Amino acid sequence: MAFLTIPNVKIKGIACAVPKEIETLDELECFAPGEAEKVKELTGIKQRHVSPDGMVCSDYCTVAAERLIEELGWEKESIDCLVYVSVSRDYIEPNTATVIQGKLGLPQTCYTIDVPMACSGYCYGLSVVGSLLTLGNMKRALLLVGDTPTKIMSRLDKTLWPIHGDCGTASAMEYDTTAKPLFFNLNSDGSRKEAIIAPSSGVREPITEESLKMVELEPGVIRNKTHVAMDGMGVFSFTISSVPKNIKELCEHFNLEMTSVDYLLLHQANEYIDEKIRKKLKFEKEQVPYCIHEYGNTSSGTIPLTMASQIRENIDGKPFKCIMCGFGAGLSWASVYMEAEAIKVLPVIEY
Repeated sequence: MAFLTIPNVKIKGIACAVPKEIETLDELECFAPGEAEKVKELTGIKQRHVSPDGMVCSDYCTVAAERLIEELGWEKESIDCLVYVSVSRDYIEPNTATVIQGKLGLPQTCYTIDVPMACSGYCYGLSVVGSLLTLGNMKRALLLVGDTPTKIMSRLDKTLWPIHGDCGTASAMEYDTTAKPLFFNLNSDGSRKEAIIAPSSGVREPITEESLKMVELEPGVIRNKTHVAMDGMGVFSFTISSVPKNIKELCEHFNLEMTSVDYLLLHQANEYIDEKIRKKLKFEKEQVPYCIHEYGNTSSGTIPLTMASQIRENIDGKPFKCIMCGFGAGLSWASVYMEAEAIKVLPVIEY
């Protein structure tokens, strides 16, 4: 069933970490003259934070988690669960959640699992952690969500490299019988998996000498089969049709008033797409914040990063209502309704 109600769980805090290193669209070699300006105008992206060699998503998630644990005053022994949601995993084996558990010094009794999802990952991650906590057998959890897309994309691919940036986030979640329920609408369609895919990135199509060859598919699009590829028009049509429908279904199923929501927090695909969704759902501009201009599309990390970078002063420790919606690879898409009371939202960490 696509609809879930999860009671007794609240988000206690959010922290986000991004690389210090910034790359602007104007300096990219994949663009022909004049193309950078067109992309900036269409997507809203002016720059992104790009991780250096040797730094990956789990590093930024670990930094965010350490800072958040300290800020909340949580004893590490009290953390029962760690879920890592990302397609940027350190290894195929072992799972990255366990690696992070070791780095953080969490107890050996801590439940650890990877959820390898991209742009819909924050909403799906909330459903996974919420389901684990809701009965009260586990009391505290860390949801670590983010990606370093620049590690799995070609720098010479003008369709993907300029729009993506890197980040890692941490959300602290807790069992609490006074919490308002979280409401979910979760969807997927694997028949359209080819829309966003890195063909030679797993065991189905192993990496070979042939798959590592860089191929020019068209001017400004050079990549190999280990890199992510996207059917841009297919993803666009999917998004503007499926996403508004998903959010409307969420509200209709749970008898939620869309007009009572303070914020619609969308995955930062690009500003043109998100504006289409906003207008379809008739939200005001100030209700739909964007961080894409500064950070680009950070895949599963965009929703918490938007909260920390754009509306922190309005929501830190204050009650608010929001709908969150993520959509992308899978294809998968999901929306969540949340009534928050007093989430601790930290300023974005540059590391």
